[in-house]
Amino acid sequence: MAIIESVATALPKHPVSQDQIASLVRGVFKDKYSDIDRLLRVFNNGDIEERQFVMPLEWYQQPHSFGDKNNEFIERAVELGAEAVTNCLHKAEVRSDEVDAFICVTSTGIATPTLDARIMNRLNMNMHTKRIPIWGLGCAGGAAGLSRGFEYCRAFPNARVLVLCIELCSLTFQTGDVSKSNLVGTSLFSDGVACALLHGTDVSSKQKFMPVITDTQSTLMPDSERVMGWDVEDDGLHVVFSRDIPTIVSSWLDDNVIHFLNSIGKSKDDITHFIAHPGGKKVLTAYEDALKLPDGKTNPARDVLRAHGNMSSPTVLYVLKSILEGNTAPLDEGIITALGPGFSSELLWVEWSEHA
Repeated sequence: MAIIESVATALPKHPVSQDQIASLVRGVFKDKYSDIDRLLRVFNNGDIEERQFVMPLEWYQQPHSFGDKNNEFIERAVELGAEAVTNCLHKAEVRSDEVDAFICVTSTGIATPTLDARIMNRLNMNMHTKRIPIWGLGCAGGAAGLSRGFEYCRAFPNARVLVLCIELCSLTFQTGDVSKSNLVGTSLFSDGVACALLHGTDVSSKQKFMPVITDTQSTLMPDSERVMGWDVEDDGLHVVFSRDIPTIVSSWLDDNVIHFLNSIGKSKDDITHFIAHPGGKKVLTAYEDALKLPDGKTNPARDVLRAHGNMSSPTVLYVLKSILEGNTAPLDEGIITALGPGFSSELLWVEWSEHA
Protein backbone atom coordinates (compact mmCIF):
# COMPACT_ATOMS: atom_id res chain seq x y z
CA MET A 1 0.00 0.00 0.00
CA ALA A 2 0.92 3.67 -0.36
CA ILE A 3 -0.58 6.48 1.67
CA ILE A 4 -1.16 9.87 0.02
CA GLU A 5 0.13 12.31 2.61
CA SER A 6 -0.45 15.58 0.75
CA VAL A 7 -1.17 17.08 -2.68
CA ALA A 8 -0.23 20.62 -3.72
CA THR A 9 -0.17 22.69 -6.90
CA ALA A 10 1.60 25.69 -8.40
CA LEU A 11 -0.24 27.97 -10.82
CA PRO A 12 1.43 29.80 -13.72
CA LYS A 13 1.09 33.54 -13.34
CA HIS A 14 -0.78 34.46 -16.53
CA PRO A 15 -4.52 33.69 -16.29
CA VAL A 16 -6.36 33.97 -19.61
CA SER A 17 -10.01 33.59 -20.49
CA GLN A 18 -11.23 31.27 -23.22
CA ASP A 19 -12.43 34.32 -25.17
CA GLN A 20 -8.95 35.86 -25.04
CA ILE A 21 -7.36 32.70 -26.41
CA ALA A 22 -9.97 32.42 -29.18
CA SER A 23 -9.21 36.03 -30.16
CA LEU A 24 -5.50 35.24 -30.29
CA VAL A 25 -6.09 32.18 -32.46
CA ARG A 26 -8.34 34.18 -34.82
CA GLY A 27 -5.55 36.72 -35.28
CA VAL A 28 -2.92 34.06 -35.95
CA PHE A 29 -4.97 31.83 -38.27
CA LYS A 30 -7.54 34.11 -39.95
CA ASP A 31 -5.62 34.14 -43.24
CA LYS A 32 -5.05 30.36 -43.16
CA TYR A 33 -8.65 29.17 -42.74
CA SER A 34 -11.54 30.30 -44.92
CA ASP A 35 -14.01 29.30 -42.20
CA ILE A 36 -12.12 30.44 -39.11
CA ASP A 37 -15.24 31.61 -37.23
CA ARG A 38 -16.92 28.23 -37.63
CA LEU A 39 -13.80 26.43 -36.42
CA LEU A 40 -13.46 28.71 -33.41
CA ARG A 41 -16.77 27.40 -32.04
CA VAL A 42 -14.70 24.64 -30.44
CA PHE A 43 -13.53 27.26 -27.91
CA ASN A 44 -17.12 27.84 -26.78
CA ASN A 45 -18.10 24.16 -26.64
CA GLY A 46 -15.43 22.80 -24.31
CA ASP A 47 -16.82 23.99 -20.96
CA ILE A 48 -13.57 25.84 -20.20
CA GLU A 49 -13.72 29.36 -18.81
CA GLU A 50 -10.15 30.13 -17.81
CA ARG A 51 -6.67 28.71 -18.18
CA GLN A 52 -3.20 29.64 -16.94
CA PHE A 53 -0.13 30.10 -19.13
CA VAL A 54 3.52 30.60 -18.24
CA MET A 55 4.00 33.36 -20.81
CA PRO A 56 1.98 36.52 -21.49
CA LEU A 57 -0.54 36.10 -24.28
CA GLU A 58 1.33 38.28 -26.77
CA TRP A 59 4.29 35.86 -26.65
CA TYR A 60 2.21 33.26 -28.49
CA GLN A 61 1.46 35.56 -31.42
CA GLN A 62 4.91 35.01 -32.91
CA PRO A 63 6.68 31.79 -33.97
CA HIS A 64 9.53 30.54 -31.79
CA SER A 65 12.20 27.96 -32.45
CA PHE A 66 12.16 24.58 -30.74
CA GLY A 67 15.28 25.62 -28.82
CA ASP A 68 13.74 28.87 -27.59
CA LYS A 69 10.54 27.14 -26.49
CA ASN A 70 12.45 24.40 -24.73
CA ASN A 71 14.67 26.89 -22.91
CA GLU A 72 11.54 28.62 -21.63
CA PHE A 73 10.15 25.23 -20.64
CA ILE A 74 13.18 24.37 -18.49
CA GLU A 75 13.29 27.75 -16.74
CA ARG A 76 9.56 27.93 -15.99
CA ALA A 77 9.22 24.24 -15.13
CA VAL A 78 12.01 24.36 -12.55
CA GLU A 79 10.56 27.50 -10.96
CA LEU A 80 7.01 26.12 -10.73
CA GLY A 81 8.15 22.61 -9.86
CA ALA A 82 10.18 23.87 -6.92
CA GLU A 83 7.15 25.85 -5.73
CA ALA A 84 4.84 22.80 -5.94
CA VAL A 85 7.32 20.55 -4.10
CA THR A 86 7.78 23.16 -1.37
CA ASN A 87 4.00 23.55 -0.99
CA CYS A 88 3.50 19.78 -0.85
CA LEU A 89 6.17 19.18 1.79
CA HIS A 90 4.96 22.12 3.85
CA LYS A 91 1.38 20.78 3.91
CA ALA A 92 2.63 17.42 5.19
CA GLU A 93 5.09 19.01 7.65
CA VAL A 94 7.89 16.97 6.07
CA ARG A 95 11.46 18.12 5.45
CA SER A 96 13.01 17.79 2.01
CA ASP A 97 15.75 15.55 3.40
CA GLU A 98 13.08 13.01 4.43
CA VAL A 99 12.24 12.24 0.79
CA ASP A 100 13.66 8.92 -0.41
CA ALA A 101 12.60 8.96 -4.08
CA PHE A 102 11.56 11.66 -6.55
CA ILE A 103 9.36 10.72 -9.53
CA CYS A 104 9.18 13.58 -12.05
CA VAL A 105 6.63 13.31 -14.87
CA THR A 106 6.49 15.48 -18.00
CA SER A 107 5.85 15.30 -21.75
CA THR A 108 6.02 18.92 -22.95
CA GLY A 109 9.73 19.67 -22.91
CA ILE A 110 13.16 18.04 -22.83
CA ALA A 111 15.86 18.45 -20.19
CA THR A 112 19.09 16.63 -19.39
CA PRO A 113 19.93 16.84 -16.52
CA THR A 114 16.25 16.20 -15.91
CA LEU A 115 13.93 18.60 -14.10
CA ASP A 116 14.11 16.64 -10.84
CA ALA A 117 17.87 17.17 -10.59
CA ARG A 118 17.54 20.90 -11.18
CA ILE A 119 14.75 21.16 -8.60
CA MET A 120 16.73 19.11 -6.06
CA ASN A 121 19.62 21.56 -6.41
CA ARG A 122 17.34 24.56 -6.01
CA LEU A 123 15.74 23.14 -2.85
CA ASN A 124 18.94 21.63 -1.39
CA MET A 125 17.37 18.20 -1.19
CA ASN A 126 19.21 15.08 -0.01
CA MET A 127 21.82 14.19 -2.63
CA HIS A 128 21.03 10.48 -2.15
CA THR A 129 17.37 10.85 -3.15
CA LYS A 130 16.60 8.37 -5.91
CA ARG A 131 15.60 10.17 -9.12
CA ILE A 132 13.00 8.59 -11.39
CA PRO A 133 12.21 10.87 -14.36
CA ILE A 134 9.32 9.71 -16.58
CA TRP A 135 8.71 11.21 -20.02
CA GLY A 136 6.05 10.70 -22.68
CA LEU A 137 2.96 9.50 -20.79
CA GLY A 138 1.01 12.68 -21.53
CA CYS A 139 -2.42 12.91 -19.92
CA ALA A 140 -1.96 9.51 -18.25
CA GLY A 141 1.22 10.66 -16.52
CA GLY A 142 -0.32 11.87 -13.27
CA ALA A 143 -2.07 8.58 -12.54
CA ALA A 144 0.93 6.60 -13.80
CA GLY A 145 3.24 8.57 -11.51
CA LEU A 146 1.05 7.70 -8.54
CA SER A 147 1.08 4.04 -9.64
CA ARG A 148 4.86 3.95 -9.81
CA GLY A 149 5.02 5.69 -6.43
CA PHE A 150 2.66 3.05 -5.03
CA GLU A 151 4.97 0.30 -6.30
CA TYR A 152 8.02 1.99 -4.77
CA CYS A 153 6.30 2.29 -1.39
CA ARG A 154 5.17 -1.33 -1.55
CA ALA A 155 8.77 -2.40 -2.16
CA PHE A 156 10.14 0.00 0.47
CA PRO A 157 7.44 0.50 3.15
CA ASN A 158 9.69 2.87 5.10
CA ALA A 159 10.03 5.29 2.15
CA ARG A 160 8.58 8.68 1.26
CA VAL A 161 8.12 9.40 -2.47
CA LEU A 162 7.46 12.69 -4.25
CA VAL A 163 5.43 12.52 -7.48
CA LEU A 164 5.77 15.78 -9.40
CA CYS A 165 3.89 16.42 -12.66
CA ILE A 166 4.94 19.38 -14.80
CA GLU A 167 3.33 20.23 -18.14
CA LEU A 168 3.64 23.54 -19.99
CA CYS A 169 1.44 22.70 -22.94
CA SER A 170 1.13 26.29 -24.14
CA LEU A 171 4.81 26.36 -25.11
CA THR A 172 4.10 23.73 -27.78
CA PHE A 173 1.68 26.06 -29.65
CA GLN A 174 2.46 26.07 -33.36
CA THR A 175 1.60 29.25 -35.28
CA GLY A 176 2.20 27.52 -38.62
CA ASP A 177 0.28 24.29 -38.01
CA VAL A 178 -3.14 24.48 -39.69
CA SER A 179 -4.20 20.96 -38.69
CA LYS A 180 -7.47 20.40 -36.86
CA SER A 181 -5.50 18.70 -34.06
CA ASN A 182 -3.55 21.90 -33.42
CA LEU A 183 -6.73 23.98 -33.28
CA VAL A 184 -8.51 21.54 -30.95
CA GLY A 185 -5.42 21.25 -28.75
CA THR A 186 -5.15 25.03 -28.53
CA SER A 187 -8.78 25.20 -27.35
CA LEU A 188 -8.13 22.66 -24.62
CA PHE A 189 -4.60 22.43 -23.24
CA SER A 190 -2.96 24.66 -20.65
CA ASP A 191 -0.10 24.83 -18.17
CA GLY A 192 -0.03 23.37 -14.68
CA VAL A 193 2.11 21.77 -12.01
CA ALA A 194 1.07 19.43 -9.19
CA CYS A 195 2.91 17.38 -6.59
CA ALA A 196 1.86 14.48 -4.35
CA LEU A 197 3.75 13.04 -1.39
CA LEU A 198 3.32 9.30 -0.78
CA HIS A 199 4.69 7.11 1.98
CA GLY A 200 4.82 3.44 2.85
CA THR A 201 3.07 1.69 5.71
CA ASP A 202 6.07 1.83 8.05
CA VAL A 203 6.26 5.65 7.98
CA SER A 204 4.67 7.78 10.69
CA SER A 205 2.91 10.99 9.69
CA LYS A 206 1.46 14.09 11.30
CA GLN A 207 -1.53 13.71 8.97
CA LYS A 208 -4.16 11.41 10.50
CA PHE A 209 -6.82 11.08 7.80
CA MET A 210 -5.47 10.15 4.36
CA PRO A 211 -6.36 8.09 1.29
CA VAL A 212 -4.50 4.84 0.75
CA ILE A 213 -3.67 3.44 -2.70
CA THR A 214 -4.35 -0.30 -2.47
CA ASP A 215 -4.23 -1.52 -6.09
CA THR A 216 -3.42 -0.33 -9.60
CA GLN A 217 -3.78 -1.44 -13.20
CA SER A 218 -1.95 -0.28 -16.33
CA THR A 219 -3.37 -1.11 -19.75
CA LEU A 220 -2.05 -0.55 -23.28
CA MET A 221 -4.39 -0.67 -26.26
CA PRO A 222 -2.52 -2.53 -29.04
CA ASP A 223 -1.66 -0.66 -32.24
CA SER A 224 -3.08 2.68 -31.12
CA GLU A 225 -0.03 4.95 -31.40
CA ARG A 226 -1.81 7.58 -33.51
CA VAL A 227 -4.67 8.20 -31.07
CA MET A 228 -2.72 10.73 -28.99
CA GLY A 229 0.83 12.02 -28.75
CA TRP A 230 3.43 14.24 -30.41
CA ASP A 231 5.02 14.45 -33.83
CA VAL A 232 8.51 15.89 -33.33
CA GLU A 233 9.41 18.28 -36.16
CA ASP A 234 12.02 20.95 -36.76
CA ASP A 235 9.96 23.66 -35.05
CA GLY A 236 9.01 21.52 -32.06
CA LEU A 237 6.20 19.30 -30.85
CA HIS A 238 3.04 18.97 -32.95
CA VAL A 239 0.01 17.49 -31.22
CA VAL A 240 -1.57 14.23 -32.37
CA PHE A 241 -5.15 14.26 -31.12
CA SER A 242 -7.64 11.86 -32.67
CA ARG A 243 -11.26 12.94 -32.98
CA ASP A 244 -12.15 9.35 -32.05
CA ILE A 245 -10.98 9.63 -28.42
CA PRO A 246 -14.50 9.99 -26.92
CA THR A 247 -15.68 7.02 -29.00
CA ILE A 248 -12.69 4.96 -27.85
CA VAL A 249 -13.44 5.84 -24.23
CA SER A 250 -17.07 4.80 -24.66
CA SER A 251 -16.27 1.48 -26.34
CA TRP A 252 -13.10 0.42 -24.51
CA LEU A 253 -13.07 1.83 -21.00
CA ASP A 254 -15.96 -0.05 -19.42
CA ASP A 255 -14.47 -3.53 -19.92
CA ASN A 256 -11.11 -2.23 -18.75
CA VAL A 257 -12.55 -0.82 -15.52
CA ILE A 258 -14.70 -3.91 -14.89
CA HIS A 259 -11.61 -6.12 -15.28
CA PHE A 260 -9.77 -4.00 -12.70
CA LEU A 261 -12.68 -3.93 -10.24
CA ASN A 262 -13.24 -7.68 -10.52
CA SER A 263 -9.56 -8.33 -9.89
CA ILE A 264 -9.72 -6.49 -6.55
CA GLY A 265 -13.17 -7.66 -5.47
CA LYS A 266 -14.91 -4.32 -6.06
CA SER A 267 -17.80 -3.07 -8.18
CA LYS A 268 -18.96 0.27 -9.58
CA ASP A 269 -21.31 0.56 -6.60
CA ASP A 270 -18.28 0.83 -4.31
CA ILE A 271 -17.09 4.04 -5.97
CA THR A 272 -17.64 6.98 -3.63
CA HIS A 273 -15.23 9.30 -5.44
CA PHE A 274 -14.55 9.23 -9.18
CA ILE A 275 -11.18 10.98 -9.60
CA ALA A 276 -10.83 11.33 -13.35
CA HIS A 277 -8.39 13.19 -15.52
CA PRO A 278 -10.69 15.63 -17.39
CA GLY A 279 -9.37 15.16 -20.91
CA GLY A 280 -12.23 17.32 -22.17
CA LYS A 281 -15.98 17.75 -21.85
CA LYS A 282 -16.68 14.98 -24.39
CA VAL A 283 -14.28 12.61 -22.63
CA LEU A 284 -15.99 13.15 -19.28
CA THR A 285 -19.37 12.55 -20.90
CA ALA A 286 -17.95 9.36 -22.42
CA TYR A 287 -16.81 8.28 -18.93
CA GLU A 288 -20.33 8.83 -17.61
CA ASP A 289 -21.94 6.95 -20.49
CA ALA A 290 -19.48 4.04 -20.51
CA LEU A 291 -19.49 3.48 -16.75
CA LYS A 292 -23.12 4.53 -16.17
CA LEU A 293 -22.02 6.85 -13.38
CA PRO A 294 -24.58 8.53 -11.11
CA ASP A 295 -25.16 12.25 -11.59
CA GLY A 296 -22.48 14.39 -10.03
CA LYS A 297 -19.64 11.86 -9.97
CA THR A 298 -17.60 13.82 -12.52
CA ASN A 299 -18.35 17.26 -11.03
CA PRO A 300 -14.88 17.65 -9.39
CA ALA A 301 -13.22 16.89 -12.73
CA ARG A 302 -15.56 19.26 -14.58
CA ASP A 303 -14.80 22.03 -12.08
CA VAL A 304 -11.05 21.63 -12.64
CA LEU A 305 -11.52 21.60 -16.41
CA ARG A 306 -13.63 24.77 -16.23
CA ALA A 307 -11.08 26.65 -14.12
CA HIS A 308 -7.80 25.36 -15.58
CA GLY A 309 -8.35 23.51 -18.86
CA ASN A 310 -6.57 20.24 -19.60
CA MET A 311 -3.06 20.53 -18.12
CA SER A 312 -2.13 17.01 -19.22
CA SER A 313 -0.47 14.93 -16.47
CA PRO A 314 -1.01 17.25 -13.45
CA THR A 315 -4.75 17.61 -14.04
CA VAL A 316 -5.83 14.45 -12.22
CA LEU A 317 -3.84 15.60 -9.18
CA TYR A 318 -5.78 18.88 -9.24
CA VAL A 319 -8.97 16.81 -9.12
CA LEU A 320 -7.56 14.68 -6.29
CA LYS A 321 -6.57 17.81 -4.35
CA SER A 322 -10.07 19.21 -4.75
CA ILE A 323 -11.62 16.01 -3.39
CA LEU A 324 -9.16 15.85 -0.49
CA GLU A 325 -10.17 19.39 0.47
CA GLY A 326 -13.87 18.52 0.26
CA ASN A 327 -16.15 16.13 2.10
CA THR A 328 -14.42 12.79 2.58
CA ALA A 329 -14.99 10.33 5.38
CA PRO A 330 -13.60 7.05 6.69
CA LEU A 331 -14.67 4.09 4.55
CA ASP A 332 -14.96 6.29 1.44
CA GLU A 333 -13.50 4.58 -1.62
CA GLY A 334 -12.74 5.66 -5.13
CA ILE A 335 -10.99 5.19 -8.41
CA ILE A 336 -8.31 7.39 -9.97
CA THR A 337 -8.31 7.16 -13.75
CA ALA A 338 -6.45 8.77 -16.64
CA LEU A 339 -5.93 8.01 -20.33
CA GLY A 340 -2.92 8.92 -22.43
CA PRO A 341 -0.65 8.19 -25.37
CA GLY A 342 -0.12 4.57 -26.17
CA PHE A 343 -3.19 4.55 -26.19
CA SER A 344 -3.19 3.68 -22.51
CA SER A 345 -5.15 3.64 -19.27
CA GLU A 346 -4.02 3.99 -15.66
CA LEU A 347 -6.36 2.99 -12.84
CA LEU A 348 -5.82 3.16 -9.07
CA TRP A 349 -8.08 2.16 -6.18
CA VAL A 350 -7.99 4.40 -3.10
CA GLU A 351 -9.58 4.03 0.34
CA TRP A 352 -9.87 6.71 3.02
CA SER A 353 -8.96 5.76 6.57
CA GLU A 354 -7.68 7.07 9.88
CA HIS A 355 -3.97 6.53 10.62
CA ALA A 356 -2.44 6.21 14.05
